[in-house]
Amino acid sequence: MQFRDIVGQNEVKEHLIRTVAENRVSHAQLFLGPEGSGNFALALAYAQFISCTERSDTDSCGVCASCRKYNKLIHPDLHFSYPFFRGGEKEDSMADLEEWRDLVLTNPYFNLDEWRERLDAQNKQPNINKAECMNILHRLSLKPFESEYKAMIIWLPEYLKNEGNRLLKTLEEPADKTLIILVAQNQDQLLNTIISRTQLVKIPALDQKEICDYLLKTKNISESKAAQTAYLSEGNLQAALNFLKEDDNDNFRLFTGWMRMTFADRGPSIFEFVEETSKIGRESQKNLLKYGINLIRECIMVLSDASELVHLPGIELEFVNKFSQQLDLAKAEALINEMDKAYYHIERNANPKILFLDVSLQFVKILKFNTLPAGTQYILN
Repeated sequence: MQFRDIVGQNEVKEHLIRTVAENRVSHAQLFLGPEGSGNFALALAYAQFISCTERSDTDSCGVCASCRKYNKLIHPDLHFSYPFFRGGEKEDSMADLEEWRDLVLTNPYFNLDEWRERLDAQNKQPNINKAECMNILHRLSLKPFESEYKAMIIWLPEYLKNEGNRLLKTLEEPADKTLIILVAQNQDQLLNTIISRTQLVKIPALDQKEICDYLLKTKNISESKAAQTAYLSEGNLQAALNFLKEDDNDNFRLFTGWMRMTFADRGPSIFEFVEETSKIGRESQKNLLKYGINLIRECIMVLSDASELVHLPGIELEFVNKFSQQLDLAKAEALINEMDKAYYHIERNANPKILFLDVSLQFVKILKFNTLPAGTQYILN
């Protein structure tokens, strides 16, 4: 992975390159950024840049022996740790190394759901256990084999939980020429003792234009389609890629039909919708809810006299303009809250039939009978 392959994040790239040029490479760093920001890709490119024997002032060469091994993720001084889904106390991540390499090489912007699907983990919970922490410490105790530095990239250290205390001494005083990069998304789920022992590198969400330009360059889609997808992704490149995997017209059909049938309280149609939606798979269900949340947010823009901020083409814009006439800000907020809760429960493997039926009944209350959940407040004050 080279810096040139990473979408946007030019300021972060310049900072990382400067630390190498000025010989200020911190031994333990926390790359903190939201999903789809490229924080993992940046960590990998940074480690490759440090190990490259023919690097330029701005990037690794990509062709030296070190870079060739990094490009295949087989460099002996490159180590990874990541959550896995097996329950044994003596299990560690090495059993999944080939699947891990294949996923990273296929898509360095992957998320936990993709990793779960790759391992067919279904309802199992991710974990970085004691055995994995001991494995991390063992690998960090090794001397560099080929490069000046050995690098350990720990993806989603949030899942270390209290086991992370085992790493504190090594984070504070690692062996010489050791680079430890923790790639995290949620600072609140990290141990404060880990945060205090790492240098923080904040990585922002991607700019809408950066995602749009990337999609136009790499995907055979129209400019309007790229712009719409980038807008809905909210700075998450992985979300943008997921949107493109889905048939957007089907999301439009499903969601607009859902709104119409719940507004009219058509019971048989609601049951048919629940039956259909329960069979489309967890990721498609999440994407449908995400799509719906974004459409209702566009309705909020219309309701707030900010129609100029609505960036939707054709039939979607027509739906938003018409559906907004049936809403007010409180109803729109209530709809979004119900879909947010549904998204949360789908991520935790709730029964989809029960879930979508319950959400549909809540929509009927909101849209047909003007009954808002207790505590509903306006989003825009």
